[in-house]
Amino acid sequence: MVTPFTETGGLDLDGARRLAARLVARGCDGLVLSGTTGESPTTTDAEKSALVRAVREAVGDGVPLVTGVGTADTRHTVELALEAEKAGADGGLVVTPYYSRPPQEAVEAHFREVADASGLPVVLYDIPGRTGTRIEPETMIRLAGHPRIVAVKDCSYDFLGIQKVLERTELAYYAGCDEHVLALYAVGGAGYVSTVANVVPDRVRAILDAFDAGDTRTAARLQQRLTPLIEAMMSAGLPGTVTAKALLSRLGLPAGPVRAPLRPASREAADGLRAVYEEFVAA
Repeated sequence: MVTPFTETGGLDLDGARRLAARLVARGCDGLVLSGTTGESPTTTDAEKSALVRAVREAVGDGVPLVTGVGTADTRHTVELALEAEKAGADGGLVVTPYYSRPPQEAVEAHFREVADASGLPVVLYDIPGRTGTRIEPETMIRLAGHPRIVAVKDCSYDFLGIQKVLERTELAYYAGCDEHVLALYAVGGAGYVSTVANVVPDRVRAILDAFDAGDTRTAARLQQRLTPLIEAMMSAGLPGTVTAKALLSRLGLPAGPVRAPLRPASREAADGLRAVYEEFVAA
């Protein structure tokens, strides 16, 4: 979920409540707050906790809330995990420590320390394109033995490695890249954590519903139909946060500006996104 801001750049908790309620009403089983799309690098610790509390108030206790607690600093990550637990989160999304590029032994120790620190289940976030460091499959397999390390948000683009981990562990794998929603689900994934679903939650959900119903042909067609919108939002030169907020704003939904260093989409880019969206929903 994006993190809505006011026009002056403050945290828009009312907008967050409304957006969260809409996403759940339109098919999201749970919500991930303060992830990459949620602009976690530019929200404060207090804002992250306030966001969890506000969204919990909006969606109730029956909707799982996972919140990003990962940083480049193990101590800070532990602090955020403890605060997330107090705020009412159901799980912590923990990204691989970035910039310092720790070796695998240190990556594993980082995740274990965070998982030991609180009672929250941990979702490992493997996105080497942003962090510079992969969670290698063998590291993932060892980490799966920890009782509170239960899931993975995958943006590794290593489909063979994913299947190795799926075959040898009980980790719940979630596609973190929208183009992999169906592909990962078909080989045993648990679902997806989607940026595009900020805009069309029911259409992304429909892919997995069709697969669950045994209609794999329809599932494939729905994934293919989504491809132009995925490309426009995720592979056209702008971060997904920027494109999602541009589209949400054009649709009159809570979003607001992005925080620097991100910059808003240009009018031309926003017009192009809206055109792709309109063509998609009309199909």
